[in-house]
Amino acid sequence: MAANAIDQTRRMLSLVTYLRERPGAHVADVARAFGVTEAELISDLDVLPLCGTSFRGGDLLDIDTDGERIWWHNPDDVAEPLRLAADEATALLVAARAVATLPGLRESDRQALLRATAKLEAAAGETAAAGDRLSVTFESEGGVFAEVDRAISERRRLWLRYYSPARDELTEREVDPIRLFALGHTYMEAWCYRSEARRTFRLDRVAEIRILDEAAAPPELELRDLSEGLVQPSADDPEVVIEVGAGGRWVAEYYPHDSAEELPEGGLRITLRTPDPASLKRLALRLGRDGHIVAPQDLADSAREAARSALEAYETV
Repeated sequence: MAANAIDQTRRMLSLVTYLRERPGAHVADVARAFGVTEAELISDLDVLPLCGTSFRGGDLLDIDTDGERIWWHNPDDVAEPLRLAADEATALLVAARAVATLPGLRESDRQALLRATAKLEAAAGETAAAGDRLSVTFESEGGVFAEVDRAISERRRLWLRYYSPARDELTEREVDPIRLFALGHTYMEAWCYRSEARRTFRLDRVAEIRILDEAAAPPELELRDLSEGLVQPSADDPEVVIEVGAGGRWVAEYYPHDSAEELPEGGLRITLRTPDPASLKRLALRLGRDGHIVAPQDLADSAREAARSALEAYETV
């Protein structure tokens, strides 16, 4: 089973120390040492250059790889003792206190966070008092994240009520969580017993969640490579043709597509594939006069009917 978010964070923190002591380490050796695939290691290495002691260029980790070996070019620059400014210390204390209250957080992690927070408070002195007047309340997604993370850690099944925007409905599902990941939004990949297939759930669309007593036992599945994005159409998926005007050219930038042919007056004829063509009805409604679905015909008719119903609802109001 894939590591959860907290385990991945632990691994990346250990990776920094490991690489500092082994300049030019081989990718295969490092992956073997951490018990991950080379692809997972490369994914971690893509994140590390965004980390450092500040967002100034010289304070970020200058780590790269040629696919064979890993090079850290500025280990001495970022090894100097960290000096927190007052606003940085306050922000860190507020965030740490808020995370410590998350439901579902493993008790060992909570205690470790509280110990670190106490040390930071002692070091910050009077600055820590300013943080006492501030608080953070997490929205529902934070609680859902904690429950999923706990279920992954304890290998337990989840029950959830999930909103499917393509069908505009709430469904109840039992799932065995596989992993958490973030691509713009935070997602859970899981084996869904309702669909009897692997599914991806966006956490902010989970209306209700509960950890069950049943042990999670998802099938042995190869993890999807998400380097090309969440939506990766297959050649076997149904083909959809959309025509857009100049105001709808953004569709070609946001949706993976097979082709985009130029049309008069700045328009495009976009051909794409999707496992769920019905989900594109919402795109058609969003486009309005800037575009419409051309094929398949049943989807085009369905989109027109949805638009007609929406207009009638407005006229009734």
